[in-house]
Amino acid sequence: MTDIDGNAVAADIRSGVAECVETLQAEGVDPALATVLMSDDPASETYVSMKQNDCEEVGIDGIHVDVDDDAPAEELYDTIDELNADDGVHGILVQLPVPDHVDTERVLRSIDPAKDVDGFHPENVGRLVGGNARFKPCTPHGIQRLLAAADVDPEGKEAVVVGRSDIVGKPIANLLFGRGPGGNATTTVCHSRTDDLASHTRRADIVVAAAGIPEFITADMVSEGTTVIDVGINRVERDGESTLVGDVDYEAVSEKAGAITPVPGGVGPMTRAMLLYNTVKAAAEQHDVDVDLP
Repeated sequence: MTDIDGNAVAADIRSGVAECVETLQAEGVDPALATVLMSDDPASETYVSMKQNDCEEVGIDGIHVDVDDDAPAEELYDTIDELNADDGVHGILVQLPVPDHVDTERVLRSIDPAKDVDGFHPENVGRLVGGNARFKPCTPHGIQRLLAAADVDPEGKEAVVVGRSDIVGKPIANLLFGRGPGGNATTTVCHSRTDDLASHTRRADIVVAAAGIPEFITADMVSEGTTVIDVGINRVERDGESTLVGDVDYEAVSEKAGAITPVPGGVGPMTRAMLLYNTVKAAAEQHDVDVDLP
């Protein structure tokens, strides 16, 4: 069994992104990512802080805007409009979830598609499905890169995605069955209403677990040698202590898997690295500068 080290792969990508930043700066472009937070949730605050630290590490300008969580929704929409109009901002990320009185779909539609480094704008979703992605969503793109790093080529293989979210399940399914490198798999999407889920996962060469259920994928649900990508990050109480686990029963499944991502240290670091990747890609395209993306 091989542990797929997301920290190591992400470090290589961040190094390549830093070189892209230098290329852009030599052309007079300072790539900048704006994060917007309309929440007092400590977890959301931590995520945004980590993303800002990542930007600083590779030389991207990190711009952060706080919007009070009980402010009118229009204040958030106006903030996005201002960032769209700012030529010095190349990527915009609104940290989700937003308060209940804010229309999440309107938030996603409001971001300029050319600055939508999460890849969630309907235009960018359509381009992804059509096989001409502007920005691949960060977690699915990170999964593709982890498979490549583990020398797992999806072409011709059976891939099963467990989960159908707009953020992970749907886009990774599209990437896995799409044409080109990192694709060409025969892909099945399963979910909470799938009958006899194990019959699908057991035939898979690649299983992507993104159901949001702690240790949902057990050893009897995978075959020997399967590549298992665990997207889940779940906090559970165990022996009186809080601990992080994935959507896969790692200890048991790792005995059968050919390769597997741990939690933490697998998909998570890649999500953050691909956000940086998308930001420099956005800056390069907006200013028509050629960069050697990692």
